Amino acid sequence: MRLIRNIYIFCSIVMTVEGDAPELPEERELMTNCSNMSLRKVPADLTPATTTLDLSYNLLFQLQSSDFHSVSKLRVLILCHNRIQQLDLKTFEFNKELRYLDLSNNRLKSVTWYLLAGLRYLDLSFNDFDTMPICEEAGNMSHLEILGLSGAKIQKSDFQKIAHLHLNTVFLGFRTLSHYEEGSLPILNTTKLHIVLPMDTNFWVLLRDGIKTSKILEMTNIDGKSQFVSYEMQRNLSLENAKTSILLLNKVDLLWDDLFLILQFVWHTSVEHFQIRNVTFGGKAYLDHNSFDYSNTVMRTVKLEHVHFRVFYIQQDKIYLLLTKMDIENLTISNAQMPHMLFPNYPTKFQYLNFANNILTDELFKRTIQLPHLKTLILNGNKLETLSLVSCFANNTPLEHLDLSQNLLQHKNDENCSWPETVVNMNLSYNKLSDSVFRCLPKSIQILDLNNNKIQTVPKETIHLMALRELNIAFNFLTDLPGCSHFSRLSILNIEMNFILSPSLDFVQSCQEVKTLNAGRNPFRCTCELKNFIQLETYSEVMMVGWSDSYTCEYPLNLRGTRLKDVHLHELSCNTVLLIVTIVVIMLVLGLAVAFCCLHFDLPWYLRMLGQCTQTWHRVRKTTQEQLKRNVRFHAFISYSEHDSLWVKNELIPNLEKEDGSILICLYESYFDPGKSISENIVSFIEKSYKSIFVLSPNFVQNEWCHYEFYFAHHNLFHENSDHIILILLEPIPFYCIPTRYHKLKALLEKKAYLEWPKDRRKCGLFWANLRAAINVNVSATREMYELQTFTELNEESRGSTISLMRTDCL
Repeated sequence: MRLIRNIYIFCSIVMTVEGDAPELPEERELMTNCSNMSLRKVPADLTPATTTLDLSYNLLFQLQSSDFHSVSKLRVLILCHNRIQQLDLKTFEFNKELRYLDLSNNRLKSVTWYLLAGLRYLDLSFNDFDTMPICEEAGNMSHLEILGLSGAKIQKSDFQKIAHLHLNTVFLGFRTLSHYEEGSLPILNTTKLHIVLPMDTNFWVLLRDGIKTSKILEMTNIDGKSQFVSYEMQRNLSLENAKTSILLLNKVDLLWDDLFLILQFVWHTSVEHFQIRNVTFGGKAYLDHNSFDYSNTVMRTVKLEHVHFRVFYIQQDKIYLLLTKMDIENLTISNAQMPHMLFPNYPTKFQYLNFANNILTDELFKRTIQLPHLKTLILNGNKLETLSLVSCFANNTPLEHLDLSQNLLQHKNDENCSWPETVVNMNLSYNKLSDSVFRCLPKSIQILDLNNNKIQTVPKETIHLMALRELNIAFNFLTDLPGCSHFSRLSILNIEMNFILSPSLDFVQSCQEVKTLNAGRNPFRCTCELKNFIQLETYSEVMMVGWSDSYTCEYPLNLRGTRLKDVHLHELSCNTVLLIVTIVVIMLVLGLAVAFCCLHFDLPWYLRMLGQCTQTWHRVRKTTQEQLKRNVRFHAFISYSEHDSLWVKNELIPNLEKEDGSILICLYESYFDPGKSISENIVSFIEKSYKSIFVLSPNFVQNEWCHYEFYFAHHNLFHENSDHIILILLEPIPFYCIPTRYHKLKALLEKKAYLEWPKDRRKCGLFWANLRAAINVNVSATREMYELQTFTELNEESRGSTISLMRTDCL
């Protein structure tokens, strides 16, 4: 029933959708809950659409004829546990759809019947009727399935009025029972009869008649104050026309002899399944237990559940043997604090034994037990310690299902285990088993439960469990998923709540048959090792139970709490081979790119330039502008090719340098410092000159050192302005002849930012005037300082004139 909405008016109202109640044709159901509100009358403002109304546990003592007129669609009405004393069923004449009416546990003394044709459930139990509240109108309720009654007296005439009704269940709940007319109960036509007895009631007569009444009989509240017949009398009781095949006695408090008599009586009836639940017994035994007659029975199952013992004056061994000598198929003695169990020294027919939640120990298996037909053995919740003992016992049986959970079981490697080949289902959960348990398992096992043990790993030398289909190994101490090399047919695996960080690749590769996997709530380490496991949910047919909320990262810390499906592990970072191949390919590509740049763009040359610029830049950072200005000694530095040296010597130098020394020219050969490299000398000359003159020609652009001088002069860091370069075009230079690295020279030539040497000698005067003007800078202060510092040096190195020719090659 799914919740749709809640509305709170006077009582709580819930709209529901009814999906599995065929007796209620409407799909929607409006429930109004007014229970336990101390109401003294039915609320007047009930919602007309109400289909279920709960008025239980209030103080109602009377119902008015108009109380339920407004709820014409009412189908379920609960009025139990109130104080109603009288009932007129005509109160519900307008509730044509009423199917369920509960008036139990009130103070009803009389009922006025009215035909409610659609009613299927009517409960009048635990009220104060003197006799059964049944009349002729009750016999006309042909749709009635469940009927609850009560009364201080039971007579045949009461039940004859409804004897023709085919009821599913009759519930007799008595507060008192002063008279019972024998033979009354068998008049009822019902599948199940449930009788709740009051104190001090003669249980025996009701039991006898009840067995003649229905297929299922349940009796509650049986105590030792009831009057029981003697052993001889109960053997003579007639049980002709017995119907009951399932008998349940609940809340039983008896002496042992009384329980013995009940067992003996039921043994010779039609009962096939006998269950006693919540039983307390004890006392001294007066009857001879060896006199129990095991013959002439159809009994198949006996169950004793939740057994409590008072002081015993008999040997418990006699009780055990009394039960195990029963030649039946199924025996259950659970929650009985039973320390031991004895079996006869001959084969028995038991196929099902359930001794759960007792205190049985290994002593149970130290005696020979002959159970040639046993298929199911349940021993959970005991004190068993040695698994190998259980295996030796089971080896003499055709056992198929074994439950040894919640014990103290352990297994040592030196202990031998021998299981029958019939075992297919075994529950070993909640024990103290370690890794060695895999050496003590039946080869035929198909379903194995090992959760909540102390298993740390599945040994590789374990027994090959080729039939295993389902394995539960949750709540252990495993650090990896077990491979399936020993479990080739495994299809269901539960390994949640272990210590698995990164499931190995062996599981993914070997467990191809696994279709359902529960590995949630493990402390996963979200690294590349987990990539294949994460892909299981997406790229395989495995159903991951609890995905994705139960699968979160624990490590590394920055991913803690992140769901595995949200973790993205790149293939490149997780595939070592692919990473190496990628690196090699990238290095080859880079190598080819560098080789191409070296060949096509003269990359080594640029690198050398970059190195020189870097060194110069660091030196400039440590030098102030005043210091740089004080270092200037020349008006111009001249750079030219060897092939143009004649023009420089014969034309350029004579026309620039005057006798008055007004223009100082720096030539490479004149001021070369042998203690420095060529590149350092070039940098020094450019640094000490205001201007740099470049004599351009096709020979110039083909010379590497000339390009170096031009490059460094163009990136001169020692001058704040940008007009420190003077270009003289001595001969025209075709653009296709200029190398790629001369892109800045190309740009200047395109802008015609140069002085062109005229072919007409008459125009030379203008050329020299423009050149002098371009290099005319006031360097008198610098010159005086320079002359004082280097006068002697110049005299020694001078060739007899102020002008010294630069070496013919730029080198």
